[in-house]
Amino acid sequence: MHSPKILAFAGSTRKDSYNKKLLKIAVAGAQEAGAAVTVVDFIDLPMPIFNEDLEASEGMPANALKFKQLMVAHHGFLIASPEYNSSITALLKNSIDWASRSVSKDEKPLVAFTGKIAALMSASPGGLGGIRSLVTVRAMLENIGVMVLPAQRSIVKAHEAFNADGSLKSDADQAAVKSLGKSLAEIISKLHP
Repeated sequence: MHSPKILAFAGSTRKDSYNKKLLKIAVAGAQEAGAAVTVVDFIDLPMPIFNEDLEASEGMPANALKFKQLMVAHHGFLIASPEYNSSITALLKNSIDWASRSVSKDEKPLVAFTGKIAALMSASPGGLGGIRSLVTVRAMLENIGVMVLPAQRSIVKAHEAFNADGSLKSDADQAAVKSLGKSLAEIISKLHP
């Protein structure tokens, strides 16, 4: 059996992002289940705001193409989505928008998304834990061909939720987030033996 290949990313560039911390926990769960996980930090892949005129004149920006190629090369995605003003971050939306673009006339539409599987999570200092952002991410991904796992996790009061070592203070939350990574790896293994 091949190892499931999972791409993991958070929609934040903050160094001490709660969502990056959350993502690490899910990544550990996926790795323990035998997945090969690639973690992308968008601070290392800056992309311009999506602009069709720019795309027409210069093609897809190098970092957008790199991100898209990573998505194409993996079976599924672990995504941690911060919540800004009751929705997803511009960073996450912009990255998905660029990756949705075709680079040639021969390329199948939405090749980075069709048939992929994703697990979602969020963390926010607020009382809803970023869950409103997950509604948007889920709807967007499902509309472009991604199967999103029903289970998800939102961590409320994120500024108080983590231990110094990056683990979650709540054993139930820690187990649930690790389980997201584990479940994603197991489902990919069944669908891509």
